[in-house]
Amino acid sequence: MHDVIILGGGPAGLAATTSCVHRGLETLLITKDFGGKTNLHLQLPFLDRHWTVPGTEVVDRLSGQVEYWDFARVLADADHIGWEDQAYLVATKEAGSFRARSLILATGARPRRLAVPGERAYSMRGLCYSAASYAPLFQDRVVAVVGDGDLALRSALDLARFARRVFLIVPERIRRDPALTAQVEAHPAIILRLGAQVLEVLGDEYARSLRLSGPEGEEEIGTDGVFVEYDLVPNSELVRGWVDLDPAGRVRIDFQNRTSRPGIFAAGDVTNTYREQVLIALGEGAKAAMSAYEYLTTGEGARRSQGLPAPMPEGNGKAGRP
Repeated sequence: MHDVIILGGGPAGLAATTSCVHRGLETLLITKDFGGKTNLHLQLPFLDRHWTVPGTEVVDRLSGQVEYWDFARVLADADHIGWEDQAYLVATKEAGSFRARSLILATGARPRRLAVPGERAYSMRGLCYSAASYAPLFQDRVVAVVGDGDLALRSALDLARFARRVFLIVPERIRRDPALTAQVEAHPAIILRLGAQVLEVLGDEYARSLRLSGPEGEEEIGTDGVFVEYDLVPNSELVRGWVDLDPAGRVRIDFQNRTSRPGIFAAGDVTNTYREQVLIALGEGAKAAMSAYEYLTTGEGARRSQGLPAPMPEGNGKAGRP
């Protein structure tokens, strides 16, 4: 029986794991790899070296620490969450099942892709899915953003602080925040392509241009970088039915990273936190660990360890989802 199981080895999961171990908790990290999306670095032809997202140095150190703690990690995919004998049960395909008094979900999120020719070939070679970390690299450059929601609007505005020109390609219409929309429409460096569809990503060793189809026909625009900025898809399938999710499928948490289910905490991009950033995920992971520690040493978590009654999930109490 573990005190806590952390699901996911990205920045939030690694920070949570090290924090839990340092607090003396019986800790287990279940993940297929270490570092998550920080393992992917955007390469650009005008840089002398590969740029790494600020915070990756910390992630690398945490990865090395957790890899050394072979007692605290299992390289596997979590397949199922259940409830058995007053504990959470996490089943994996590769390594069997594990039990814990609490869980921290840090499974991250995945980008929505364009699914057009050239996208995969130039992924992280001039084409990326997060402008916030790379905007300062595009000083006096030309860049394209594809998307129609708040994330795309913010990304275009972030890039316009540095870039000479930002093409904002909106396949249908701009959605959501009217204030952001007004800022984008008024910014002299942002050029809107409303109703334009990306047909293909073109380039040589790096992405160099986009072929578009719009109301006025086809055109090709040259760029120094392409950012696909649709809302992320949270990897929250494991806890669907266990905890409250927002309409986008993100895990709802409070300021202490608590979910709606006692004993289940969450951190990082899988949650409804403010922005997708490495440093934010690191802090959220550490905060979730602190909350799990408090849960285990005071209140309901402590009562469970003493064999006192605790609320059961909906259902029959056997391994399985409520």
